[in-house]
Amino acid sequence: MTTDLDAELIERGRKLFAGDWQFIWASPSIETLPPMAGVEIAFAGRSNVGKSSLINALTGRNGLARTSHTPGRTQELIFFEGPKDANVRLVDMPGYGFASAPKTKIASWTSLIHKFLLGRAGLARVYVLIDSRHGLKEVDQDILTTLDKSAVSYQIVLTKADEVKAADLTARIEATKVLLAKHPAAFPDVLATSSRTGAGMPELRAAMVRLIGERQ
Repeated sequence: MTTDLDAELIERGRKLFAGDWQFIWASPSIETLPPMAGVEIAFAGRSNVGKSSLINALTGRNGLARTSHTPGRTQELIFFEGPKDANVRLVDMPGYGFASAPKTKIASWTSLIHKFLLGRAGLARVYVLIDSRHGLKEVDQDILTTLDKSAVSYQIVLTKADEVKAADLTARIEATKVLLAKHPAAFPDVLATSSRTGAGMPELRAAMVRLIGERQ
């Protein structure tokens, strides 16, 4: 059942993400990060989990974040800024796990991710994207452990939900919640989304609007 508060947050989320969102910065290293300003919300996940597609679906701008069928294409921290009065940024993080790149390069990306998570005071939450067809894998645990240690709030978002049967998706959500109970910094709710159909996007936008309001 949708309450009046839920409906209000969904509408505020729709308005926020219907506004003007622009690419503003790309950082290949910690030394090149932009100055902190406002609320930052980051998206982490395995290579090819659909981070760029999700950002495009959230903002309704198909070309905002560059998508690729080649795992590991995003090699930098990519910053997008919303409407000026919102004072909020989205951060597309390099995918972890498999990537078609030299091991030294992959190690550099991984180090960048971990340093960013540990040292960004304006970071309000990290949405950790998990492919709903496969669930949490061992490679995801390193990021969850880093987030726990750094006390950065994070929430699991299942992607590609349209490719999973409804009963299987429900089971995946419940199994993920059980695993998250062992992680102190994890937000208990699990969101299921599809960048292709738009399913779950209103709820994700609403969750982000609520978060932004708490931090401002």
